[in-house]
Formats: sequence, C-alpha cells, structure tokens
Amino acid sequence: MNTTVLVGALGLAGLGLLGAGWMTRVRSREVRLAELLQLPYGEQDVDVARVAAEYGTVVTGTLGLAERAIKQAGSATSLRTRIERADLSVRPSELVVIAACLGFAVGLAATAWTGRWWAVVLVVLITPAATSKLLDLLASRRNKRFAQQLPEALVLISSSLSAGHTFLRSIQLLATEAESPLSDELRRVVSETQLGTSLVDSLEHLSTRVRNRDLEWMVQAIRIQQQTGGHLTDLMATLAEVIRGREEVRREISVLTAEGRISAWILGLMPVALFLVVESVNPGYLDPMLQGWGLVFLALTALSMAAGVAIILKLVRSVEL
Repeated sequence: MNTTVLVGALGLAGLGLLGAGWMTRVRSREVRLAELLQLPYGEQDVDVARVAAEYGTVVTGTLGLAERAIKQAGSATSLRTRIERADLSVRPSELVVIAACLGFAVGLAATAWTGRWWAVVLVVLITPAATSKLLDLLASRRNKRFAQQLPEALVLISSSLSAGHTFLRSIQLLATEAESPLSDELRRVVSETQLGTSLVDSLEHLSTRVRNRDLEWMVQAIRIQQQTGGHLTDLMATLAEVIRGREEVRREISVLTAEGRISAWILGLMPVALFLVVESVNPGYLDPMLQGWGLVFLALTALSMAAGVAIILKLVRSVEL
C-alpha cells in the first residue's frame, strides 16, 4: 500500500511539473502571437485572449511541443502518411500526445498493480512500438476491406461504361454509391482529377496509398490501354474476373495458415500471461528473477521468444499471391 501511495504521489507531482512547464511555454507563445497580430489594419478584429481560452493553453502548448518533437525527429511526413492510411482523424501531434498519455497512465497502473517501479518505464518504452503496430493493423484492415470491394467496383464501372458513361463519370457514380473505404478513396481520386491531375495518375496515387498489388496492375493496364487503344469496358470486366479469382485464392491461403498464426500468438503471449498471474497471486515468488543475473536471463528469454514468434509468422506469411 505504501508503494502504491508513493507511486501515485510521484505521478501526480510529475504531471503537475509538466503542466507548469507547458503553461509557461504557452504563455510565451501567446505573447509572440500577439506581437505577430500587430498589423496596420485589422489588429482589433482578432481577440487573442478569446482564441487562447477557446482552445485551452495546456492543450495548445502540449500539441506544440509534440509537433516540434516530431519535426526534430524528421518523421512528420511519414507519420502523417501512416495516420492517413489508417484512416484516423487526428494530427501527428495529437496522436503523439494521446499515445504518451495512455502509455503513462497504463504504466502507473502497472506499477501500482505489481509494485515494481520499472513497470512504468517499461510501458513507456513499449508505447511507441505499440502505437506503430496499431497504425499498421488499422491500415492493414482498411486495405483488406478495400481489396474485397475492388472486384465488384470494377464490375460496376464496366456496366457504367457499357451504358455510355465516361470513365471519370463512372468513378463519380461509384464514389457516391459505394461503401467506405472505397467511396472515400474514389472521392479523393475525383477531387484530385478536378484539381488538374490526370485520372490515371490519381488512380496511381490511390494504389500507393492503399498498397494493393491488384490495383497497381489495374492502373498499369489502364495506362497501356490509353496508349495503345482498345475497349475499356472489356478490360474492366476481365480485370474484375482476375482480381476476384486472386481474392478467392488469397482467402483460402489465409484459412489454411490460420492455425500457424494462432499458434505463434499463443506461444508468445502465454509466458507473459503466466508471469503476470504469478506476480499478482504471489508477489514475492519471482523476486530472484527480477534482480542480478535473473534480469539477464529474462531479457534473453524475451529475445528468444520474439525471434521464435517472428520466425513462425514469417513462415506462415511467406506464401504470397
């Protein structure tokens, strides 16, 4: 109990210091903003105090610190691209602040539960990797939904072309009738085309965003068709049949390799779960393993487990279509 109270007090003290530092930096930022707004005309039209109160000084300063840290790390563009692929409505700075707060809160809870001060440090260190994995998982799920919608979309485009519509008009109609994520991506294709980008280039940008090999082949086929001529309607119908067949084979492979994936996750998570259960049921039982050479052996065990899970997943995912 004393350890829990001490950890909670230290956590609250740390949050208080961070809040004081953020408010100090935000106040200097507001002064610079007021200086920038001293223009010859219209300086009375903007109420700096009202704008600052609306957004909150602590929130504004926190996001500013996170944004500067991302820029110094040189990962602003890549992080923005990954957030876009995951279809999250947050900015990179907001994602960093949310992940940091959640990691710190979970770390304090783990420390209070286990009574180990290093639990919060371990959770905070794992938070960036967990956030990156979550972005990849969300992007992968979204891309899979897009791949499932693609064959039917090509069939509808082929039917629309047969009815006399142009290729761009067919995509516009599909963007209004299809479900997400296909409709969202097609609306973006239409918007890029209206801003001056060629339709084929907009579709190529789409294939880059969703990372779909079938879509890449479709874009190449359309580009070749525009250069050499031919019936686009027949091309869309043929591509729909080929992509549908590949999707069926891909699903069959996923079913056959499901047992291997489940085995990898069970073998990897079972020792961690047993460690947490033993630590919570009998807190002093694992003390010899958490000091001296025990930490070295635990680290080696964790590395071997991670390598084994990675090898199993690599073997399972080595079958590509």
